[in-house]
Amino acid sequence: MLRSAERPLGRLQVGAFWRARRTQASLVSGDKDSGQPSLVSANNERTQPPRRPRSLQAIYLKPLKREAEFGIPSCDLQLRSFSIQPLEFFADFALRAAYYLGLPAYGPIPLPRITERWTVPKSHFIFKKAQENFERVTLRRMIQVKDGNPETVQLWLAYLRKHQYYGVGMKANMWEFGQTGVGRTMELPQDQLKELESSWSHLGQTKNIGTAREVEGLLSSRRFQEVVGSSRPQGAAGGK
Repeated sequence: MLRSAERPLGRLQVGAFWRARRTQASLVSGDKDSGQPSLVSANNERTQPPRRPRSLQAIYLKPLKREAEFGIPSCDLQLRSFSIQPLEFFADFALRAAYYLGLPAYGPIPLPRITERWTVPKSHFIFKKAQENFERVTLRRMIQVKDGNPETVQLWLAYLRKHQYYGVGMKANMWEFGQTGVGRTMELPQDQLKELESSWSHLGQTKNIGTAREVEGLLSSRRFQEVVGSSRPQGAAGGK
């Protein structure tokens, strides 16, 4: 004769039953147990919290960039550091500053690392085989600005130099383009060239020594004789 034996519920079944009751209770209670903030209006209606400002939301997004119209390079900014965190942080800061100044900036472009190694002996004399190796790796990123006004680029570099992050070095190469025929405007009139000849005649090999009498007076001067006499050997005095 078969008997129906009652078995106790297993741990999994009890856990599933408890989760089901917990889910039903949370549905009945609403958002009381949730950690999301909510606002209650006068009609007891829950509303969403106010939206964050765009400037605050942009911090968590990638920096905005402007498109270049002609693609003519104006500046190449190279950032160097021994750590990756400050390098990426300052590169992001430079891109955001370029966007708000109206400069089309591209990057950051990873550049090859610079690896330097040194071998230093730990001890001296016969213990030269005990040496120690040191290594320094320099990380680099490049930001290129195209179609930028030279004054705006200088303002951008000055702003970055003012708020430069610690542990990050900067190196900038700038290009400026002028109109054709700039060499003609750099030519000076004849009157100014004559005035410059008098001052340039005293510089370097272009200095004019003078006439023969002036040369003889220079050689027979007391100062010249003292200099020549001090440079002669002791046995060469009196022309012997």
